[in-house]
This record gives sequence, structure tokens and C-alpha cells, in this order.
Amino acid sequence: MTVNVKTGIDVLEREGFDRFKNQRVGLIINPSSVNRYLESTLKRFKKNNIKITALFGPEHGIRGESQDQEECKGFMDEQSGAPIYSLYGKYLAPLKWMLKNVDTLVFDIQDVGARYYTFIWTMSLAMEKAAQFKKRFIVLDRPNPIGGLEVEGPVLDKEYISFVGLYPIPVRYSMTIGELALMLKNEFNIGVELDVIKMDGWQRAFWFDETGLPWISPSTNMPTLDTATVYTGMCLLEGTNISEGRGTTKPFEYFGAPWIDCDLVLDELSELSGYRLRPICFKPTWSKYVGEPCVGFQLHITDRRRFKPVRTGLEIIRAVRKTHQEDFKWRKPPYEFEEEKLPFDILIGNSRIREMIEKDYSIEEIEKTCGEGIEDFLNIREKYLLYK
Repeated sequence: MTVNVKTGIDVLEREGFDRFKNQRVGLIINPSSVNRYLESTLKRFKKNNIKITALFGPEHGIRGESQDQEECKGFMDEQSGAPIYSLYGKYLAPLKWMLKNVDTLVFDIQDVGARYYTFIWTMSLAMEKAAQFKKRFIVLDRPNPIGGLEVEGPVLDKEYISFVGLYPIPVRYSMTIGELALMLKNEFNIGVELDVIKMDGWQRAFWFDETGLPWISPSTNMPTLDTATVYTGMCLLEGTNISEGRGTTKPFEYFGAPWIDCDLVLDELSELSGYRLRPICFKPTWSKYVGEPCVGFQLHITDRRRFKPVRTGLEIIRAVRKTHQEDFKWRKPPYEFEEEKLPFDILIGNSRIREMIEKDYSIEEIEKTCGEGIEDFLNIREKYLLYK
């Protein structure tokens, strides 16, 4: 079933832009910031004669041209005449001088539902600065593309706070970006004047291809919904020396390395729930093993409602490490502005899971540990669900 969901920008257009009358507005946007007719949020604000005084871009840039962990620069927007500030690189949050001509900050970017996808932390840091400098903050809500039902841990340990996890939430939290903003504000005392423009027609069970909305790649390595479906688990491979498929046409669906023996890995994996692995060869055009032939797999989803991305990513890492102990390595720092902790630990949110993999715990034991704290999170989360 496909319905016609209206996102926050669509609902705003229907209700009118009166709330921005006599306001100086700053927009936090990127190429995914469009209405259902593919018109940009910036264009819609301008057509409604709203004064845009600043623009802000997250990781990958306001135009979406930058690659993974590539610093973005600011510049002037020729059409609006407003300065564009980068919130990835030298600055991760808007500073006071960037907000001097702004009364209201508006966030309208498509999330993918994974704790380590940095857009949610750009939002939370901008909320904190809006609170500090007495600016209003509005979130134009958008779907969680992988649904709003299934939650997978682990919950982030506070000792592993970084720009891929600033607050203790699970890896897969199954909230919309508006719901998450409400939870962060109230549970972590971000004293900002916050308003969420709800969607119309979205239900928690919906995947993105059931909304009737066009998929716009929110970042350079998120080309399809299939990518988003596997990303929540397969991004964990970034913390290893296994290629996660960056530099190919199927990032996060492809994975491998020059030294992998596919038969050994398949023999180590038990029941594959909701997915299958097809042996392949690929040659990355950038990132890990650039220009080198890699042996590995394409991950094919056979039942996305049974598929557990976090468990899958962990059992793949566990299987590759166990069968290739001389070749497998954990990636070394730095990673996402963190200079000391192992990238895998930063991503998964603790050191326990890595230690369990090293001690050859079963995937069932690892998954059980990942589930610790989920029930408490669900109880907190329930208070902020806008779509029941």
C-alpha cells in the first residue's frame, strides 16, 4: 500500500507561513530538503516572502557534494544573498556571530534512523545554540525511512560520546527527527523554544517506499532505500579494515577485502534471518582498498520486516574476524573528531561488544548484551511519539 504522506514542509505550505511573519530565518538544509513536488525548502520559503538571513549545511555540505568525513566550507548563496555556514569541520554548531541576524532556526533534512548518522547531532547542537542565544527552533518533520517500530541497541554509553552519538540512544531508535528533537529537548534539558511541524498521513509501520514521497539521497553514500535499510548495521564495518562498499555503486550493500575467503565466512554464519549473501568481486574507486580487487558479498534483503541490521552487521564482523584472524584488524583512530577511542567502539557506543567479539561470544550472547537498556529507552520514547 502506498499513501500520500505530507512532510513538514508540505504541511507548512498548506497551513501558511504566518508564523514566520517579521522573522529573520536561518535554514539548516541539504539536497533532501524538498517538498513532495521536488521544490526545495529554500525556494518555498523565498516564494512565500520569508526573509532568509543565513543558511547552514550539515556533513556532506549544503549541496551534498562532499564525501564521508570531508570538511565542508562556507560561502555566499548567490540567489538569496545569505551566507552559508558549514556545520561540519571547523564548526559543528552555529556560533553567536552566525546567528546574529537570525530569529528562528528551521531544520529540514531527511534522516535515516541510525544513531551514527550525523544529521541528528547537527540538529541537537543547533538546538543547544538556539537555546543559548534565545532563538526559536522549528523542525519540519520527515519519515524515518526504515519505519518507526523496531528498536535495536546498544544504548550509547556516556563514556563514548562523540559526533556520531551525543546522547544515550540506541543505534536504531525508530523515531522521526521531530520526535527525537522533542525527546532530546525534554530528557536532556535543552531549554529551547521548540516547535515540530508534524507530517500528515505517516504511520509508524511505513517504510519510505510506502509514503508516496520521492527518495532524495540525503548524503553521498545513501543512494537508495535499500542502502538505508542495511546502513544501520553495515556502517559498523567502518570500524574495521573490511570495506563497507564506499567507492562502489552499492555502498553498505557491498562489503569485502582483498583477503576474504567467502566460503569460510558463509560456513561460519548460522541462519540468515531476512537476508542472503551473494559472493562478488569489486574494486573501490575511493576509500578503503581504492583500486584493489576485493572479494566479498552483496547483502540482499529478502524480508525487511524480519531483517535485523545491527545484529547482521555484528554477526558479519564476528564471522570475518573468526575466519581471518591474521588479516582482520580494528580500524585505528582518529575517527569523527575523536582522537583516542577505537572507531568501532565509538560507533557501537561501548567497548563491551568488541571485547565479546574478540572472546568469540556467540551472536545470541552479543545481541542480548546489545538489548540492555532498551526497555528503559522504550518507556522514555513512548512519551514523545507523535504518530501512534
